Amino acid sequence: MPSTLRAAFHISAFGWYTFIVNYLAAKDGEELPAGLFVYGGPWKYLTFLNLLLQMTFFGLAAVNDLQPGKKAESVLNRWKDLLFSVFAFPVGTFVVVLFWTIFAYDRELIYPATIDAFLPPWINHAMHTSILPVLLGEVLVQPHTYPQTRHALAALSVVGLVYLSWIVWIYLAVGVWAYPLLGHFSAAGLLGFFFFNMAVASLLYLLGDRLNSQIWSENKSNRRLNQAN
Repeated sequence: MPSTLRAAFHISAFGWYTFIVNYLAAKDGEELPAGLFVYGGPWKYLTFLNLLLQMTFFGLAAVNDLQPGKKAESVLNRWKDLLFSVFAFPVGTFVVVLFWTIFAYDRELIYPATIDAFLPPWINHAMHTSILPVLLGEVLVQPHTYPQTRHALAALSVVGLVYLSWIVWIYLAVGVWAYPLLGHFSAAGLLGFFFFNMAVASLLYLLGDRLNSQIWSENKSNRRLNQAN
C-alpha cells in the first residue's frame, strides 16, 4: 500500500478510537445503571482498556508514518510492531470473539439490556465489532515483525494476570464484578475461566503471526515473480 494511504488509514483509526474513548469517558459521572462505573469507572472493563490499547497503537503507527528517514529501522517502528503483535491484535480480536459468543448465549451475563438506555447500539458495535475489521486492515496494509513466541506469550500472560488481579480487587473492595458472568463462578471456576481465556488469547496471537507470515511471504513471492517476468 502506498505510504500516503497507509498513513491516512492509521490517522483515521487513531481519530476514531480517540472519539470513542472520549465518548465513553464523558459518561463517567452520569446517572448510569447500578454498578456500571462504580469503583474504577470504565477502567475496569477490558473493552475500554482495549480501546485505549488500539488508540495507542494507531497513534504510534501514525507518528511512525509521518517521521522522516527509514521508518522500518526506527525504534518507534519496533515498539509499534511489538505492541500490535503481542497485544493489539490478540487482545482486540479476543474482545470481539468472547463478547459476541457470550452475548449470543445470554447478553445479561456480559452486557445487560439496561445499558442500552445509556449506550446506543452503534457504540456497542464500535466497542465490540468494528475493532476486528480495523485490525485485519492493519494486517493487510503492512508487515509486522513478531518477537519470539515464548517471550510474546509470557508478556501476554503477565498482562492477563494483572487484569485478573485488578477485577478481583474491585470485587473485594465493593462486592461488584465487572461482568455479571464472573459472579456465577466459584474460585476454582474463575481460575479455570482465566486459563481458558489465556489459551484463547494465545491462539489468537499465533493466528496473527500466521496471517502476517502468510500474507507478506506471498506478497514477496509475487513481487519476485513480477520482477523475473
